[in-house]
Amino acid sequence: MKTALILTKLFILTFLASCNAAERDQSKETDGDKFTITGSIENAEGINSIQVYEEEVASHSIELKGNGEFKFEGNAPDATLYTLLVGQRPFMLIVKNGEEVEFSADLKDPGNYTVTGSETSVKMKELDAITEKFRNQQNSLQREFEQRMEANEEPSAIQHDLMAKNQNYVSELSKQVLPFISENKNNLAGFYAMLTLYSIDPTGHEQRMIQYMEEIEGKFPNNGEVQMYAAQMEEIKPLSIGQVAPDFSSLTPEGEEVSLSDFRGKYVLLDFWAAWCAPCRQENPNIVEQYHKFKDKGFTVLGLSLDKDRDAWLKAIEDDKLVWTQLSDLEMWDSGAGQLYNITAIPASFMIDPDGKIVGKNLRGPALGQFLENNL
Repeated sequence: MKTALILTKLFILTFLASCNAAERDQSKETDGDKFTITGSIENAEGINSIQVYEEEVASHSIELKGNGEFKFEGNAPDATLYTLLVGQRPFMLIVKNGEEVEFSADLKDPGNYTVTGSETSVKMKELDAITEKFRNQQNSLQREFEQRMEANEEPSAIQHDLMAKNQNYVSELSKQVLPFISENKNNLAGFYAMLTLYSIDPTGHEQRMIQYMEEIEGKFPNNGEVQMYAAQMEEIKPLSIGQVAPDFSSLTPEGEEVSLSDFRGKYVLLDFWAAWCAPCRQENPNIVEQYHKFKDKGFTVLGLSLDKDRDAWLKAIEDDKLVWTQLSDLEMWDSGAGQLYNITAIPASFMIDPDGKIVGKNLRGPALGQFLENNL
């Protein structure tokens, strides 16, 4: 979903730089036909304008006066997300016609901005405060990655450590965001909080995300982002945690037909990968380690390759010591199993329990071992 991607960009404080001004004739509008945002920015040296995004589209560039003041008028019959990008700092407001919003921020302390005149925008400020710590943690992880790479540390060790830290950060954030969502089901701040969760942990709270879609059905009928979210949840629901994993058959390198249902009675990691996929190959040693650790305790792996080149596929199996069952129809992205499981990027994986139900998705790095420790 595009909005989820934009929210991810917000966390690392980057945005598309280009925008096109779209001026409107306001001469015939009354106060009820528009909204206004009047504001001031302190310590904005070197910044001459503010970029305005309506939902995810760059819509205006407004002048920032020498004293830091600005004014913006727009037309939003329904509550709409507007993001003010001041330098590299985004501020998210939700406004609608008839509202007169007053906004002020100090770029030396941007988290303490103030907003009045829009109840939902005040809620968005609460969400911003919740996510600020997470944004700082992500920046810290990036700095640590760069420093450790410069020190020539082993990349796999760096990845293992940082993934574990990030999982803890995501867990901390989720514990705060989930109550906020429940408290704001009747306004769009709750929706954008859910998209925040979707952008950082799309599978960890999948069932709650689907439940939320059902809770807000019909509440925001004219909001395109809400409708996109609903469509996305309907698409992933059949493959969500708790659902029975769709059965399929494919061929081993020896030409034997094998079905997913042949593995009932065990925990099965259905692993979508390819010889040409560098991240897949980097994850393979972890899967090999966990396979040998738990294979006698009711766990196995079923590899489904999205390769085209048979020789490259077989060589990767041998080189990476992938001794479990491997399947492929050598159709890459046209793979029947890949399409059945809506695979658009790899590595991708599904943990399937002995009864054939999906109980985990994309368990990589420390998460895979932790799941198996907890369940086996």
